[in-house]
Amino acid sequence: MGQLDTTTASYVMDDPREASRLYRKVDGPQWVETYFAEYMEGARNVLEVGCGSAPLLQAVAESFSPTRVVGIDMSLNRLQFFRSNQQHTGSTAHVLSANAYALPFPSGRFDVVYCRFLLEYLESPLRAIEEMVRVCRPNGRIILQDLDGQLLWHFPEDEDLEPLVHEVVNYLRTKGFDPFLGRKLFTFCHRATLQDVSVRVDSYHLIAGEIDAVNYELWKLKLDIALPQMVQALGNTEKAHEVQDRFLAYLKREDTLTYSVLFTVTGRKSCDAQRSSLNNDGAFCERC
Repeated sequence: MGQLDTTTASYVMDDPREASRLYRKVDGPQWVETYFAEYMEGARNVLEVGCGSAPLLQAVAESFSPTRVVGIDMSLNRLQFFRSNQQHTGSTAHVLSANAYALPFPSGRFDVVYCRFLLEYLESPLRAIEEMVRVCRPNGRIILQDLDGQLLWHFPEDEDLEPLVHEVVNYLRTKGFDPFLGRKLFTFCHRATLQDVSVRVDSYHLIAGEIDAVNYELWKLKLDIALPQMVQALGNTEKAHEVQDRFLAYLKREDTLTYSVLFTVTGRKSCDAQRSSLNNDGAFCERC
C-alpha cells in the first residue's frame, strides 16, 4: 500500500491525495475479521510491510491490544498522514520509514508478518517475501495479499477504450507494476520455503451495472492521481483525458461488468528455516 521500490522509478501513484484515498477506501476492522484474526492466537509482535496510511495497522492495533504492532513504508507523506490521524484515534501502532528489501529488525522478531498491495509494485517481490520470512519467528505466519487483473477485465469490451487501457497498463509494467502479481504469490511462498501454504481468492473490483456514487468518486480520484502516468504512457494529455472519461462512462453503464480478484496467500515459517534462532522467550522453538 505505498511502499516504494528504490531500485526502480517512483511509485506510480505517488501523490499526496493517495494517502487519504486509500484510508477512506479500506474497512480495517472488516479486513481484520475476514483475513487476519485467525492467525493472531498467542501473537505478541506483528509487522505490516508497506503500511501506507496504515488503516489496517490501526485496526490490528485496536483489535489486539496490547500486541506490539509495527508498520514500515517508504512514503513519508503516508506515514505523516497516519501520525496526524493517530492523534485523533489514539492508535498504539508504531510506523517508521524503511525498505522492504532490508527490514531494520533482527531475524525471528515477529509472530505475524503481513503485506497487502505492495508486491505488485516491486521489481523483486520474491526478495521482499524472503526478507519478511527472515524477520518472522519459526512457526510464525506470513500473510500476503495482492490483486490480479486490475484495470484489465471487463465485459462487454469497448473497442475504443480497451486498446488505450492496455497501452497504459503495458507502460506501467515498464515501471515495475505487475497487474497479475496475485496469481504468483503461491509459487513465491514456496520458493521462500514457507510451509502449509494456503490460497484464498475473492472478487475485489466487482462492479456489475452502474457504479455507486461513493465508488465512482474513488475511481475518479484514482484516475486523476494516475493522470501523469497516463500522459506518459499515451504521449499526450488529450488521450489521457479520453481514457479517464471513457473509463468512468463505462463504469456508469447498466450493462457492463468490471472485476478483478484478490489473492490471499498465507504460509508458515518452518523451524528448519531458522533452527538456530531464538523465539521471543529466549528459548528454542518447542517444535525444533
